[in-house]
Amino acid sequence: MINEKLRILAIGAHPDDCEYHFGGTAAKYLLAGHIVRFVSMTNGNAGHQTLSRKELVAIRAEETRRVSALTSVEYEVLDNDDGNLTTNLETRDMLIAVIRRFKPDMIFTHRTNDYHTDHRHTGLLVQDASFLLGVPLACPEVPCLRYMPVILSFFDNFKKPLRFQIDIAVDISDTIALKALMLDCHRSQFYDWLPWVERMENQVPAEDADKLNWLTENVQSRDAAIAEQCLDKLKQRYGTERGEVVKYAEAFEISEYGAPLPEDKIANYFPF
Repeated sequence: MINEKLRILAIGAHPDDCEYHFGGTAAKYLLAGHIVRFVSMTNGNAGHQTLSRKELVAIRAEETRRVSALTSVEYEVLDNDDGNLTTNLETRDMLIAVIRRFKPDMIFTHRTNDYHTDHRHTGLLVQDASFLLGVPLACPEVPCLRYMPVILSFFDNFKKPLRFQIDIAVDISDTIALKALMLDCHRSQFYDWLPWVERMENQVPAEDADKLNWLTENVQSRDAAIAEQCLDKLKQRYGTERGEVVKYAEAFEISEYGAPLPEDKIANYFPF
């Protein structure tokens, strides 16, 4: 099933995961007039060194609203506690209902090997939900899908048990600035929590304008490294001349649990 306007669903474990792994590509879909929804499987209420869980729920929800106001991306945050996500049947059925209601052409999510328990369980929940999307008696309160969406995994550098396989690389050089602005909406994370966790809080500038520049440089560094790893795929996709000069990229692995995506159909799903 391919709609004239593609329906793109990114499923992250926390508010900000979709932006971090998929923000540049999401921006390209949005700018081309397609429909993009971000789903966070948890409310993000454990990700801060000083705020309480109750305070953080409200702050992180507001941060997602800022992303929506900036980009027009639809955002849904599920009320599961950060750090406590599991692959129980209740959560699986919750996700089945979310996917069925949106009717996506494509789903992007985490792989199942990852440093974070919530990331791993998000990948497993999508995997567990995939076949059941088309089973009418599973989660019967929401009509089942009569097709299988394409499912893809976000890029990562984890090597065990299997390395990430670069199936698709996307040039995001023209949307990297917007991606940084999306991440800037998540101020509690990128200027407070993550620097604290990584013991680099002394590197965060004091002034807001300087903070955005600092964050942008970090995002550019990461996505430039991805572009370097994806050089062969970028040249294959865009031609040698353009592929060799791509500055920033995002990459995705096709999941065998979704619909197949043969090489001659990739342009239909990534029309940029």
